[in-house]
Amino acid sequence: MRKENIKNKVTLKGRVLRMLKVYLDNCCYNRPYDDQTQLKVSLQTQAKLQIQKEAIMGECELVWSYVLDFENSANPFEFKRNAIQEWKDVAKKMITENEEIINLANQLKLKGLGTKDALHVACAIYAKADYFVTTDDKVLNKNIDLINVISPIDYINEKGVK
Repeated sequence: MRKENIKNKVTLKGRVLRMLKVYLDNCCYNRPYDDQTQLKVSLQTQAKLQIQKEAIMGECELVWSYVLDFENSANPFEFKRNAIQEWKDVAKKMITENEEIINLANQLKLKGLGTKDALHVACAIYAKADYFVTTDDKVLNKNIDLINVISPIDYINEKGVK
């Protein structure tokens, strides 16, 4: 995780080079449907919603992948599945399966990630996302040095959102 504050744009000498790219995994998209009476879940939900608000406002770019499509299509709750799927239209970048992603996912599995988690992270890396945002403690606790893996709460805290 980076120590400096997260900025919305990557800049060089005051010039905007590009917007930050953020990959939210399936756990993040489903967090609002979890038990909100748990403080951690509620805080993660609010932080995740803030990230999505920033994407709508054009302050960051969401990345979507075929893995999100696959996982979301298995959601047994139609209203959740449909609500999550709408974020695909907000995403600025769509990642489809390719050999480089599969190879990278296989390398990530050697670090202890499960197959779907490895595919999500591989898609984020392939997309050159600046952040992989997850609520999954198992993923957050892995040493993945190819991308900044961060919780929604830490992402918001580092940005200093008021």
